Amino acid sequence: MTENSNPALVVRVTDGRPPKLSNESIPIPTPAANQVLVKISHAAQNPTDVQSFDGNLFGDGAVLGCDFVGEVMKLGSEVTRLAKGDIVAGLIWGGEVKGLGAYSHYCLANERISFKVPQSISRAHASTVPLAAATAFLALFSKDCLGLDRKQAKGTSVLVWGGSSNVGLYTIQLASFYGFNVVATCSPRNEDLVRSYGAKHVFDYRDEFVAEKIRTAVPDLKHTFDTVGNTTSSSIASRALCGEGGTLCTVRPGKTNTEDVVKGTHVTDVVVWTAFCKDISYGEFKWPASKEDYELASELFEKLPAWLENGTVKPSTPKVLRGLDAVSEGFQEHRDGKISAYKIVYEI
Repeated sequence: MTENSNPALVVRVTDGRPPKLSNESIPIPTPAANQVLVKISHAAQNPTDVQSFDGNLFGDGAVLGCDFVGEVMKLGSEVTRLAKGDIVAGLIWGGEVKGLGAYSHYCLANERISFKVPQSISRAHASTVPLAAATAFLALFSKDCLGLDRKQAKGTSVLVWGGSSNVGLYTIQLASFYGFNVVATCSPRNEDLVRSYGAKHVFDYRDEFVAEKIRTAVPDLKHTFDTVGNTTSSSIASRALCGEGGTLCTVRPGKTNTEDVVKGTHVTDVVVWTAFCKDISYGEFKWPASKEDYELASELFEKLPAWLENGTVKPSTPKVLRGLDAVSEGFQEHRDGKISAYKIVYEI
């Protein structure tokens, strides 16, 4: 290693005042048996980073950031899939463990919840993949979410509400790959993009009759994934389901903002952290460890290199900002609602 310390962006909370981000040097973490130590070159921003900071979810001493790419520097004693020098993309729940997150120079990756980056994909592009792709895969196929059967895809429709979001674009690609009939909403300016990723029907989410138009086009719709999770998205998306009702999975933990869905709609939520096979607490909400979700996510990460190489999965478009000092700027861009069809990536 060229460094003996770990420069990081640390959340600091003092005297009950709003949290601040502080550039500090913290210890380099030590990998567990199934983990590798990664020297980070790129970290991608996710909405959960901003929400966790603004809500002070993890308190003083947290290091946020979930998606990262870098070089494997050290192996845990049981690691077999990766080797020193590999360039990998990893997923970490930044903030859950004090001092461990992607907004730093060193982080840890579970060898089964990470993947080797193909040479044909840039590090910046690869960093956009782990959290959004895993969220999409679990939302579609986990028994606790939509629970779609990949063997029965033909003739089955799924609505992706927020098709041009990062999670939405991965959901469209993965559902299309397995043969599902994909319906999506987005703004008119992103319609061509969403269709190019595999959506067969695309609707303007701001159209006051959007639910009725979706029902007319796809009268047998029984599955929808709300990748937006705002105060109205789940309610409107539920109205697009067929008269027999159906299942709506929301990206918001604890099924937040689903109080006004159509009566009879089965509501679930996707929490990507179930991929780590341990009990999860997020504020007041709790989820038990899921071996099934761990195996499902591991399957995805094992397949991602080939899918990225052959174009089955296209990574999100990165907007690269330089250094951890730019994180405050990136967070504000999210708050201002300016991010659409791209993902902010920090070059460390």
